[in-house]
Amino acid sequence: MPSVFRVGLTGGIASGKSTAAKFFGALGVPVLDSDQIAREVVEPGQPPLERLVERFGPTILTEDGHLDRPRLREIVFSDPMARADLEALTHPAIGAAMEARSASEGGPYQILMIPLLVEKGLRTQVDRVLVVDCDEELQLRRLRDRDGSTPEQARAMLAAQAPRAARLRAADDVIVNDADMSHVRQQVEALHARYLELAAQRG
Repeated sequence: MPSVFRVGLTGGIASGKSTAAKFFGALGVPVLDSDQIAREVVEPGQPPLERLVERFGPTILTEDGHLDRPRLREIVFSDPMARADLEALTHPAIGAAMEARSASEGGPYQILMIPLLVEKGLRTQVDRVLVVDCDEELQLRRLRDRDGSTPEQARAMLAAQAPRAARLRAADDVIVNDADMSHVRQQVEALHARYLELAAQRG
């Protein structure tokens, strides 16, 4: 386990992970976003992008040589084998970049934002698991508002993730995001005090 105390922040799609992360960041806590790092490792010139083109062909690139995410998503969404190949080609690079970033960031403790923490069994990478949770109907409503998804698309996206109950079983701490932003901020502030305490105990 790395020497800095690390909290894995996760939750279902449209549950409010980014909002919670923003409040932690405002308190001076380093926030490492695995989705952002995943985008960086497939920039043009990066080895993972070259390997993806070898596996899936040049049609996954835009005209200017960047990864065409919607196109790749289309290929892997309905093909479990293709999705497994995608993960095998990108996850080691994402993990290595995350560790390097964590080592350089420091801080009293760190928030590692990992949407698929439960699905990918990454519990051992962090000291504590924090789940942002809300009612599934609220998730569906937020998804439709945010992405313009149809009810069917929104339900399919939810179904592709770990069940809510599985995430809650994995949680050491839970932020309930079913009210306004000030309610989330209050929960973050209380957890911040607790994590500072735990990090100090770890020494």
